[in-house]
Formats: sequence, structure tokens, C-alpha cells
Amino acid sequence: MRSPRLASATSVISLALSLGAAGHAWAQSSVLSPSHDEASVTTHATGTFDVTLTPQTTVHSATNLGRMSIEKHFHGDLEGTSRGEMLTAMTDVPGSAGYVAIEQVSGTLHGRRGTFVLQHSGVVAHGTQQLRITVVPDSGTDDLAGLAGTMTITITDGKHAYDFEYTIGTSD
Repeated sequence: MRSPRLASATSVISLALSLGAAGHAWAQSSVLSPSHDEASVTTHATGTFDVTLTPQTTVHSATNLGRMSIEKHFHGDLEGTSRGEMLTAMTDVPGSAGYVAIEQVSGTLHGRRGTFVLQHSGVVAHGTQQLRITVVPDSGTDDLAGLAGTMTITITDGKHAYDFEYTIGTSD
């Protein structure tokens, strides 16, 4: 039998992962622009991913807080894996919750190999969902140095998909 805290955290995770469609417009308007001394082209990467969420113990005994480890396998224009951590918060109001997460992605993006970090921030307020997934500035390595952008997540029939709008700046 699952603990109430685990059940609550799992509910937040389900809500968080389904935030992608609702957060799409917000994320699209939030793509980081390159500075005036960088030349870049906005590109879309799409595909699917598999995710494994593993409950972890929390430092605090609050029953409304949860923590999960994240492991993903990306397929499509982004081929690779990620590992990260997620913190969740439930409220006493049905349909309201929040989560934050950080994950480091390692792989190949349209043929460019390297790593980068994604930062998630998701909230559900009375059933209205918002999600923002952003590349942490200057986190790109190797062929992905200068990477900036946002990712959206959609879930259809239990299958996870991503749409990653990004730029890779190059110095003049």
C-alpha cells in the first residue's frame, strides 16, 4: 500500500508531466534570445521519451512535500538520457500543486553531442496548469555550448513527447 505522501507526490508528478500542453504558449514566448554579438537560428527538435520516477526520502517530515529522482531516455531529434531530481508540493485544495526539477541531459541533438541542464517549474492552480522548462544558461557543453531554449511536454494515451525550441549561439 502506498503512503499518502507517495500518493500525493505521484499525483503531482502526473499533473506536472501533463502540464506541457497548457504551458506551451508560455514556454514558446519565453525562448531566450541570443545577445547582439551572437548569431543563431531557432530550431525545433521533437520526439518521445520514457521516464522513470523513483520516490526518495525528504529531509523534512512535512506530509505535503515529496522528492523524486528522474531518469529519462529521449528518442527522436534528441537522442540521449537524463538524470535529475524533482521536488513536489501538494495543497489541501484539490487541483492545486507545484513542482520544480533539475535534470542534466546527455546525448545528441540534431547531430551535436554534449550535455545541458533543464530547469522545470510547474504549478497547478485550481486545475489550471502552467509549466516552464528552460535550458539553464551556459550549461551546454561540447557541441552544445551556447545552447538556449525551452521545452514543452505532452502526454497522449500515456506516451510522453517533447517539443524543444532552441538556439545555439556562436560568437562572432
